[in-house]
This record gives sequence, structure tokens and C-alpha cells, in this order.
Amino acid sequence: MKTRVKTEKFDWKYFIKHIAIIAVPVALQNLLTTTGSMVDTMMLASLGEQTVGAVGLCAQFSSLMFSGYWGFVGGGMLFFSQYWGAKNDRGITRSFGLTLSFMMAVGLIFGFLALGRPEFIMSIYTDKPEIQQIGIRYLRLVGFAYPLQVLAMAISALLRSIEQVKIPLYGGIASVFANCFFNYIFIFGKFGMPEMGVTGAALGTVLAGVVNLLILLVFILKRKIPYVLEFSGYFRWDRDFIRQYLQKCFPILCNEVMIGVGNMMINIVLGHQSEKAIAAVAVFRTLEGLVIAFFSGFSNAATVLVGKEVGAGNHETAFQRAKRLVYLCSALIGTACLLLVGVHNPLLHAMGLSGESYRIGTGMLIIYSIAALIRMGNWTQNDTYRSAGDAAFGSIMEITFMYLMVLPCVYLANYALRAPFLLIFALCYVDEPVRYVIMQFHMYSGKWIKPVSDEGRRTIEDFRREHGICIQKRDS
Repeated sequence: MKTRVKTEKFDWKYFIKHIAIIAVPVALQNLLTTTGSMVDTMMLASLGEQTVGAVGLCAQFSSLMFSGYWGFVGGGMLFFSQYWGAKNDRGITRSFGLTLSFMMAVGLIFGFLALGRPEFIMSIYTDKPEIQQIGIRYLRLVGFAYPLQVLAMAISALLRSIEQVKIPLYGGIASVFANCFFNYIFIFGKFGMPEMGVTGAALGTVLAGVVNLLILLVFILKRKIPYVLEFSGYFRWDRDFIRQYLQKCFPILCNEVMIGVGNMMINIVLGHQSEKAIAAVAVFRTLEGLVIAFFSGFSNAATVLVGKEVGAGNHETAFQRAKRLVYLCSALIGTACLLLVGVHNPLLHAMGLSGESYRIGTGMLIIYSIAALIRMGNWTQNDTYRSAGDAAFGSIMEITFMYLMVLPCVYLANYALRAPFLLIFALCYVDEPVRYVIMQFHMYSGKWIKPVSDEGRRTIEDFRREHGICIQKRDS
């Protein structure tokens, strides 16, 4: 029987203030990045729907790379935020060194594949020869951007975890403006440059990656922020630390890779539809980023505001914050979706959709707006569990439902039932309501608080006794 726990009055003023401090800069950065992608799509729209579709499929390959390294970002931020709460500088530095090493390995592998095997990559995503050829030209150059993007992401994850959220924002702003500027020059051949088309868009992405990284490094050097500059501390690992790090990262890594592969399988289905549908999907993915921009801010807020308190041993505070973050996130995501649906007409037309592709794009936005309310709630809960040390539960749920529910439904609807495209798309979110209920039960159980810092471990048993939580196996 659980003990009834008396809690102090929740400090909403502090909570909202610090959500804004962390979430708003991150959301703004992602919003700017998405806006830049929208401008890119508008520029490419003048080259035809095939070009828009090809670059959209290349973006799915980039998303697969994201899935490959995000497990290490999630695991790294778990350690960064908890050690930040515990004021353990050495722990932050060596966690960053280990995280960066694994992430760069992923970035280099994907960069090599894009540069050396673009034909193979495009043959996976679509069977349309014209779209394949456009994508091959794009990948052969944009592959140089992948290691730059991964390095910038690792640095940004660390900075956000130690509540230096403005620096990644400055880098993001500079990157977006640079990307739009270089794309304008190289796509259309302005200021004496040759007209490069889709290759120019790839070159603009590479140069924007350079600008982003330079801005991050300039501010880090100017403010003399430790951790990133302490190269000698990067590799001070021992066997126990690597084991603990990989134990926490492994479920997240499995989650991201398996979900990335699952999404690739879904994108293969979507990429073998009509050219109108492929173009609509490419535009939808760009607009989806507007919603994810808001979510990313809350994801980082959840990681820092919860992980920091767990690391400092303030588990009851972390528990109370986590519950409120989920509902607040869903409310704001709903607002963002309503705004997006409200302005979808001029946006879709400006991004090159008309007729059938416009109808498909509109349907996708409406379906997604309904699903996102629950979907983002699930993501926020999963990120909260990870920051508190429970990397396994949400990952197991997501992988299980992807492979036992979502993929069978999508493939059955497409290949056996020959269902309409919008129904196939809707089935991509069929698991979200069921998962949400299970994740809520786990949230209120409190079993997801599993500290890695010494300070957090000293107080965890008291928290568990107060809440009547029984953990069968001792946390590593």
C-alpha cells in the first residue's frame, strides 16, 4: 500500500519562468531552422515537384542519421544535466568527450555513405528514376555537412544541459540566414555565380553548417565556458564509467535506431506512392518541423528541469515538475497545430503544391494536428524518464508498438488492402493513444527516477519509501 505523501505547494512562478528560459530559445532556434527549410523548399519549388520530392527523400536519410546519433545525445544529456545539478565538472567533461566520440563516428559513417553510395541510398527510398538522379546530385555534396552538423549538435546539447541555451540560438540564427543567403546565390546563380540548382542547395547546407559551428566556438571561447575547451578531460574514462554510460545510452540508442529503421520502412511505403504524394510528403515534413520546434523546447526543459533536480537529490521536486510538463506541452502543441492548420492554404501553395498534391498535403496536416496532441505528450514523458535515469521504459514501449502495431497496419493497408494514401498516413500514428495511457501509469508510479550522481543516490531510498515504490533490482 502506498503512503500518502505531503508535498509543499508547487512553485508555478519558478516553474514557468525556467521553462521559458530554457524552452523559448530552443523553440526559437528550431523554429528559425524550420523557417529556413521552408524558404529552401520555396526556392526549390521553382525547379519542379520532382526536385522538392527528391530533396525531401534525402532529408529522410538525414533523419536516419539523426536516429543513429540521438541515442548518444539523449544519454549524454542525462549525464550532463544530472552532473550539472550535482556540480560535478569532471563528470560533465568526460561525459561530453564520450558522447562526442560516439556521435562523430555516426556522422562520419553517414557522410561516407552519402558521398560514396548515393545511388544505393536513393534506390532504397524511391523507384522513380528521375527523382533518384536529382537526389544523387544532392547527396554527393551534402554529405560533407553531416559531420559538421553532428559536432554542432553535440556542443549544443551540452550547452543546453548547463543552461547556456542562448549560444545554440545564436548559432542557429546565423546558420539559417547563411543557408538562405547561400541557397539564393547558388541555386539561381546570383552575384556572378553559376546556376547550380539542387547542387547549389546542397552547397548552401554545407556552408551553413560551417557558419553554425564557427559561431558556437566563438561564443564558447569568448565566455570561456569549460567542458568543451578541456580537451584533456575528454578521455578520462574508466571501465566502470563507460559501462554505466553505455547502460544508460543503450536503450535510447536501440530506441532511436529501431524507430529510425521503422520510420525508414514507412518512408519507403510513402516514397513509392504517386509523385504528387511524394511532393506532399516532402512539404509536410518541413511543416511538421514547426510543431517539433515547439516540442524541442519542452524536451530540453524537461531534461534540464527534471534531470538537474534528480542529480541534486531533490526527487520530489523532479516528480512534481515532470507531471506538469506533460500537460503543459500538450496544450501548447495543440495551439501550434491550430495555428498551422489556420494558415496552411498560403503555405502549401507557396511551397509548390497545387491540385492533387495540395489536397493530400492538407489532409496530412489535419491528421497530424490531431495525432500530435498525444504524440508530443508521449515524447515529453519519454524524455523526462531518460533525464531522470530511466532510459529503458519509454524505449521498450516505442519499439514494441512500432513493430507489432504500426508497421503491420501500414504495410497491410498499403499492399494488401490498397487503401487510400491518407488512411495509410493516419495509421502511422495508430499506437499513440494506447502508449499514452501506459506512459501515464508509469509517470505516476515514480519508478523512473534513477539517479546516476552520488548526491541523487543518497536520497533516492527516502523518496521511494515515501511513495511506497518497490524496486526489485538495485540501480547501477
